[in-house]
Amino acid sequence: MGAARITARLPDTDAASIRDALAQVAELAALLITDETIQAEPVPDIAQSLELLDVTGSVLEALQLAELAVALAAMRVVASDLKRLETTHDARRTAALRVDPPPRDLEAALVRSISPAGEVLDSSSKDLARARAHVREARKHVMDRLGAILGSLDQTERAPDAAVTIRGGRYVIPVRSTARSRVGGIVHDESATRSTVFVEPPEIIELGNELRAAEAAEAREVLRVLRELTDLVRPQAATIAAGWEMCIAFDDLCARARYAVEVNGFVPEIGGVLKIRGGRHPLLVTAVPLPSRDISTHDISIRMDMSAARPVVPFDLELHADEFTVLISGPNTGGKTVLIKAVGLLALLTQSGIIPPIGPHSSLPVFTRVFADIGDRQSIAASLSTFSAHVAVLREILDGAGAGSLVLLDEIGSGTDPAEGGALASATLKTLTRRRVITMATTHLGALKQLAAETVGIVNASLQFDAETLTPTYRLLKGVPGRSYGLAIARRLGIAGDVLAEAERAVPDAERTLDKLLASVEARRRELDARAAELETRAAQLDLERQNLQNLENLQDELHAREKSLDKNAREQARAYLLEARKTVEAALAQARAAVTEATAREARRIVEEAIEKTGAGSREQGAGWVNLEELRRRRNVPATAQVSDAPTTVAASEVSLRGLTIEEAEPLLARAIDDAVLADLPYLRIIHGKGTGVLRDFVQGVVKRDKRIKSYGLAPANQGGSGVTVVEFK
Repeated sequence: MGAARITARLPDTDAASIRDALAQVAELAALLITDETIQAEPVPDIAQSLELLDVTGSVLEALQLAELAVALAAMRVVASDLKRLETTHDARRTAALRVDPPPRDLEAALVRSISPAGEVLDSSSKDLARARAHVREARKHVMDRLGAILGSLDQTERAPDAAVTIRGGRYVIPVRSTARSRVGGIVHDESATRSTVFVEPPEIIELGNELRAAEAAEAREVLRVLRELTDLVRPQAATIAAGWEMCIAFDDLCARARYAVEVNGFVPEIGGVLKIRGGRHPLLVTAVPLPSRDISTHDISIRMDMSAARPVVPFDLELHADEFTVLISGPNTGGKTVLIKAVGLLALLTQSGIIPPIGPHSSLPVFTRVFADIGDRQSIAASLSTFSAHVAVLREILDGAGAGSLVLLDEIGSGTDPAEGGALASATLKTLTRRRVITMATTHLGALKQLAAETVGIVNASLQFDAETLTPTYRLLKGVPGRSYGLAIARRLGIAGDVLAEAERAVPDAERTLDKLLASVEARRRELDARAAELETRAAQLDLERQNLQNLENLQDELHAREKSLDKNAREQARAYLLEARKTVEAALAQARAAVTEATAREARRIVEEAIEKTGAGSREQGAGWVNLEELRRRRNVPATAQVSDAPTTVAASEVSLRGLTIEEAEPLLARAIDDAVLADLPYLRIIHGKGTGVLRDFVQGVVKRDKRIKSYGLAPANQGGSGVTVVEFK
């Protein structure tokens, strides 16, 4: 039903109604992108049933009631979905379709009484169940008795492959004509050869009558059930009709919304000037079948080309307030006809409440009438030649087109003498332009290409053609007429050179001059396009470099802030560590001053040495920073704080070079450099080990990996040594 509603849609001419319809489609299309569960429920056609319900005393058939049950279920689901869309997605425009469905008890009653295949169920009535039981019992009696009679007959009396069958609603057995008198009973039918007759034996007649009576009782009960169900449905006829319309309208809306998503269409501004951005012919971007009466031979070829999966080239077309007529020229197969058809279809789809395959920032006027003269309209029956048919259509257009109309003219002025055809086309276009009619016309006539320069309101346009490969690019160029490339295409297709040379000499000087001018304009445009593309590429590169520079500056600021934070934290940790170590040294010196024996002196010396190492005054080399027993005795009366302040300090570097050293030679230097850097409160240390075979690098990274004082490590940037330098960061 939704498909039929879509097919029946007609363009609207009220701008407000068009805007509302498109806004509703856009709202649902936006939801479909994120919620794929939204879908319409199919409903059967119950129009005839609704008409019967208006007739007092009418009874719906079981199949009609079964269809009503399906429709009622669909109404309930659609109403629930619309309510959900309003509450969860605030889709008010879509939810405006919702109406309250009929009571669910009505649906339950129909489902309980009628099967989906349209049969009245035994559960609908106890009397019906009993009546059907009687029918089955009576039928069994008849079948059993007939089977017994048939089995008792001699082979010469019964027909070949004889079995109980039905003729005229009565159960019979086939017997040979010669045995008819012996069997007796009522003959209900005979075979084509009259050698077999179908007889109801005398003893079966009464049983058959009982069966017919039981079947009649069943039929009466079925009719009573159907009448009762019809009377139950009839008061809800208006509600059912409204719910059915809701289902169809939602199906229609879902179809239009899914189409908008499929073609990536945008809602244009309604009522503005003609401005199409990213327009595409609807048949080029979707495989949705259209009614056959609306598809021309040219459109069919377009749909066949879709299998090749060629990219669709969108077009941009904008008319200023004082421009009404677009005269499109260019070679054959360039897409001129497809373009003017696309403009007409985009406008008609929009006014029919369908979002067309069009880009953002587009606008379309509201056309009150649309005229088109596309294709060959010649007719033998109507005694119309090609030109006569075109003239007849032109007469209708000139009689009916006015402001607010859209006119599409394909190959205007063709089919007759070019001079006369061009004159008639020129007069027609000027007339339509004066009436402010939006006109799209295609032509190959050179005389018309100069019309735009002479007439206000008419502009030239062309579809770009690659002069080197003689292939169309389908890019619309407004303001520039196109060359026909007739002789160039003929040359490519193998026409003899002498024929082409003679043809070129026969071209009028004015046409030749115009063609050369257009060729130079095209060459200039190609040059400008190439330069524009180059500038665009350079601009993109500059933007990228600018962004990279900004990223580097941001990274530098981040690293600087991080460095300050780490430096502050490291200094605070080092200060706390040194204060603790100083207390240890002072305690050790006090113990050394109090030493009275050699053993206690050695123990005190050991404690002092360890404490001094913790404060950074020690060294891995024997000598500097060590204090012997005599020195301790000499200083025993010096305050501990003075001893600590006189201890030598370590001067550390932020870089150490191990290049050319073996692992045994590099190990002490590496340990010393790390210790000095830690004691000197350096944030990081660069270890130069060179690239070489990588053995020394692996050793260095193994050492720093195990050192708990190191927060992180890694190879230096490429411009700072790369894989030949390891940079470590301290905690």
